[in-house]
Amino acid sequence: MAAHAHDNRVDDSPLWKHVKKEWKLYSFLILPLIYFAIFKYAPMIGNIIAFRKYRGGPNILGSEWVGFQYFQMFMKDPTFWRAFFNDLTLSVSYLVVKFPLVLIFALLLNEIRWMKWKKFVQTVSYLPHFISMVIVAGMVKEMVSLSGPINAFLAWLGYEPIGFISLPEWFSSIYVTSGVWQSLGLGTILYLAAMTAINTELYEAARIDGASRFRLALHVTIPGILPTVMVLLILDIGSILGSNFEKILLLYNPLTYETADVISTYVYRMGITGGNFSYATAVGLFEGIIGLILVTIANEISKRTTKSSLW
Repeated sequence: MAAHAHDNRVDDSPLWKHVKKEWKLYSFLILPLIYFAIFKYAPMIGNIIAFRKYRGGPNILGSEWVGFQYFQMFMKDPTFWRAFFNDLTLSVSYLVVKFPLVLIFALLLNEIRWMKWKKFVQTVSYLPHFISMVIVAGMVKEMVSLSGPINAFLAWLGYEPIGFISLPEWFSSIYVTSGVWQSLGLGTILYLAAMTAINTELYEAARIDGASRFRLALHVTIPGILPTVMVLLILDIGSILGSNFEKILLLYNPLTYETADVISTYVYRMGITGGNFSYATAVGLFEGIIGLILVTIANEISKRTTKSSLW
């Protein structure tokens, strides 16, 4: 009797009614859900080897329970802490530079009234994102090489050539600059979409009051897209300890480990190259937990200050 009543409540729920009515649309979720289940959630079972000794072979979940031994090992490893602070430095530098630039670029694009020119600028700014990371790394290396255009320009000014790619102090600038070039255009898509949802009557009322285009952007556009800004900021903060692994792996070398080695490349060397899979898993799990904590903190701050949040 109780089970039958429970079934009736499920059938009468608004969500279930919507699913039955729009089942064709919901069917599009099947493949993404299967993808996430197989490639995102199922591999999380492997995190157990962070607490077990994995020696290879048929026992993929390890053969001996060791508890927090591997966590204690990397906590005492100065190389790990160097990678940790490098990761933090690169990601924070990239976020501080990229985030406001993307917002400013989106605001400038929104002010362009000649549609052909606007589409041209958007297309040109989107293109770097779709270039293979291998090609991007090759282009960056060519640009900053001793015989590249940057050093040619310095020579023209009368300066000595600089080996940018082999000097640790230049790696952060190379990483941030190339990252902004890649992501500047694509990062504006969500902002421009959010701007289209702003009530045009707000702009008309502000113009009647004598607001300039700058004040329109400051007092109408930015408040209108603030929820989108905060959500993207929360997501970016959550990935602070997740610098672009592919780019760093392609750009760094032993000469620049001092500032270029990050957690992801450290895990790669320890796990894939060194064969210390349990140790590398422990480091990766630690990075994931820190990311989760950062997302939660950023979400709570956003919820309390702007009433916008992910959950």
